[in-house]
Amino acid sequence: MTLKPLSDRVVLKQVDAEEKTKGGIILTAAAQEKPAMFEVIEVGPGGIVDGNEVVMTVKKGDHVITGKYSGTEVKIDDLELVIVRQSDILAIVG
Repeated sequence: MTLKPLSDRVVLKQVDAEEKTKGGIILTAAAQEKPAMFEVIEVGPGGIVDGNEVVMTVKKGDHVITGKYSGTEVKIDDLELVIVRQSDILAIVG
């Protein structure tokens, strides 16, 4: 199944949590904190949103950071995704 976002929406997939600390300690699944970092899977076309023109600045494959509780979680083909507005993305990680 394909998922094509509309307007200024962006589809994100969460980046896996670190399994080791920088010191080399292996973390259990319960101790791993979910990162706020995501990979961009699909990007909407942009356009006029609320009377303002929105130009999409993120692209497929970018790694981004979002607000902790932003977006709508969906599950498609056993893949957990988050759909957010481009304005909910705080930064592009380079």
